[in-house]
Amino acid sequence: MFPPFFGCGDSSNPAQSRRRHQERKLHTLTFWRDGLERQLAAINAAISTLERQMHDSTEA
Repeated sequence: MFPPFFGCGDSSNPAQSRRRHQERKLHTLTFWRDGLERQLAAINAAISTLERQMHDSTEA
């Protein structure tokens, strides 16, 4: 899934165009980071569950 992209519009002012580009880039990078953090949390939970199950089975 991709983040929403804002219109490129007319870039009559280079400073404003650069600012819009930086804001889009920041939004995209934070979107990707948030997705990776969710995936990492899921992986950590799966590892924790598996380790707990393995520990429980050796004690039984």
